[in-house]
Amino acid sequence: MKKYTNKIIVLALGAIILTTVSCKKDNTPPNPFANLVFQTEDQMARPAINTVFNLGTDKDAFNVALPSAMGAAFQTKFQSRLLALNPNYTTNALGLSASAFTGVLATDVLTVSTTGTTTFFDGTNVLTGRALADDVIDTELLLIFGGPNGTANPGLTSDKVSANDKAFLSVFPYLATPW
Repeated sequence: MKKYTNKIIVLALGAIILTTVSCKKDNTPPNPFANLVFQTEDQMARPAINTVFNLGTDKDAFNVALPSAMGAAFQTKFQSRLLALNPNYTTNALGLSASAFTGVLATDVLTVSTTGTTTFFDGTNVLTGRALADDVIDTELLLIFGGPNGTANPGLTSDKVSANDKAFLSVFPYLATPW
């Protein structure tokens, strides 16, 4: 009988210990991302801006900068680079001076119109978002080299790529199918 009593006592103590150890006051499920570290690697609200306007280590600094700090950190450098690329720059097709234009470019965020047309530039609507088929590079070249009417330096205002190499889908996710 003593043998069975000892086993019962050991089992009872084991059950109490397991119950005490496994009970939590908090029923919150564990966070699978708790030990992960995230890091910004690249910003691309406006493609090619970092490539064209930053040199050397500024490219990496731009990629990890907070948008709220970008203007102060990069606008002057962008303006110097703009004027080095186009010494005759006065204003662009948006009517922006070198200072105003590079201030827009230096903060790499994509502004989006929630009530109107979404486009990078269609002649009327400007920087109100970006549709997949928008020719972003031509728009940027036009704004950098095209002058006030968009007609200056005609050889520099287009990359001569008129469309995506495959048609975009008409349903979500809208991207062209891979080759």
